[in-house]
Amino acid sequence: MTKPTEITNEITRRQWLLRLGEVGMLAGVSGLVPDVLGAVIEDQERVLSLPPGLYDPSADAMVHALGHHGLVIPPPGSETEYAIRSSSPFQPHFFSHEEFGVVVRITEIILGKMDTTTLSEVTRWIDLWFGSAERVRNAALGLDPMHRALAAAYYGEEEVRELETIEHPTVARKGIAALESACAQKYSKKFSAIEINEQTELLHSISTLGANNPLHKFFETVRNEAIRGYYTSAAGLRELDYKGNAYNPECPGCEINTEKSGIHHPERGQG
Repeated sequence: MTKPTEITNEITRRQWLLRLGEVGMLAGVSGLVPDVLGAVIEDQERVLSLPPGLYDPSADAMVHALGHHGLVIPPPGSETEYAIRSSSPFQPHFFSHEEFGVVVRITEIILGKMDTTTLSEVTRWIDLWFGSAERVRNAALGLDPMHRALAAAYYGEEEVRELETIEHPTVARKGIAALESACAQKYSKKFSAIEINEQTELLHSISTLGANNPLHKFFETVRNEAIRGYYTSAAGLRELDYKGNAYNPECPGCEINTEKSGIHHPERGQG
C-alpha cells in the first residue's frame, strides 16, 4: 500500500521533472543553459516546499470556494487568504477620502452613467491597484533573469520596463495636485466643487497636454484602470456577453459539406 508520504514525494518528483523540462526548453531556445540551470536546480527544493496556494492552488480551498456558491467563509486551517467583504462603509486604502471622491467623479465621467454597485466595484479596483502598485513594482524588480525574459516575451519589453520604472503612487499624488491646481487657476474652486460640465471640460483638455505632464499621466492611468475594472466587473462581463469556459460540440463556423468535399464516411457506404 502506498503511504501518503510516498504519494507526496512522487508528486514532488513529477513537479520537478515538469519544471526541469520547462526550464530546459526555455533555456535551450535562449541559449542560457550554462548560466541559469544551476541556479534553478539549487532553488528548486525551496520553491517546491512552499505551501499550496502560493504557486499552486490548494485543492481544498478550491473545492470550498466552488461548493459554497459565493459564501466566502474561510475553512479551518485554510492555506488560502480570503478577501472577506465588509458590511461597513468602504474605506479607501491608498487615496484619502477627498482624493477618492475625485477618482469616483473622474470614473463617472470616463465610463458614463452606471449603477452605484458597479461604480463602487470599479473605483475600489482603482484604489486597490494604486495601493498595490509599489509592491508589484518591487516584485518585478526582483524577478530572476529567466522569469523576466519570459515576461518580456509574453507582454513585451516596453510593458515590463514600464512596470519596473514608473512609480504609480507618485503619479497619483502629483496628478491629483496638478488637477486641483488647474481647477483653482481656471475656476478658483476645488475639482469637487465645480459643475459637472466644467469637470468634463477640464478632463477633456488634459488630452492636449504632453505625455510627460503629471496630470496627463494620472488621467491616462485612471482611465486605463477604470476600463479594466469595468470590463472585469459583473456588469462589464454581462455587456461583453462573457459566459466563462464553454464547450462547443462542433467548431463554430467550420462546417464541412461532406458530399462536395469528397470525404468518405465508412458508415455511410460508397453510395
